Amino acid sequence: MSVIAYLLILGAYLLGSISSAVIFCKLAGLPDPREHGSHNPGATNVLRIGGKLSALGVLFADILKGMLPVSLGFYFELPTSVIGFIALAACLGHIFPIFFKFQGGKGVATAFGAIIPMGYAISGAAVGTWLLVFLISGYSSLSAVITALVVPAYVWWFKPELTFPVALVCCLLVYRHHDNIQRLWRGQEDKIWKKLRK
Repeated sequence: MSVIAYLLILGAYLLGSISSAVIFCKLAGLPDPREHGSHNPGATNVLRIGGKLSALGVLFADILKGMLPVSLGFYFELPTSVIGFIALAACLGHIFPIFFKFQGGKGVATAFGAIIPMGYAISGAAVGTWLLVFLISGYSSLSAVITALVVPAYVWWFKPELTFPVALVCCLLVYRHHDNIQRLWRGQEDKIWKKLRK
């Protein structure tokens, strides 16, 4: 790989390691999301602890953490396999951030941001799947898990050379939702409408 490729992979990981949730909560005077709610530094937990506007900011910032380095990979015309690993690095940074003792978020928004530059067909199919499951169930966690399970198939269909790294990211997303899966199984998971009412 070229020097640019290595720099982008490292840069993607470091950018992913910046916790948008912690920053936005501090700016808004909200509690540390790592110590309240689900203790997950992500947009859903920021919403849970009462920061609707902050949650929106976290969502967009986390999307950008995945989208920017992958977009640069395409700009420099790097091999698609390298671009896939740039996406993986951004998500690993968010999930295992070096700046926060490797205890990060679940990576859904960052993963979505990473697939946006891969094509509207893939990202559109991912959004469509998430929305469909969400509108039927009301569970953001269930929507994320099912989307993570089917996105590798979308990638294989449209850009098969990116399937392996994207599948790795999706496996991480499912793993990071293991607590949510258990709560869903027990019927203890909150629907997003409850968080919005709070």
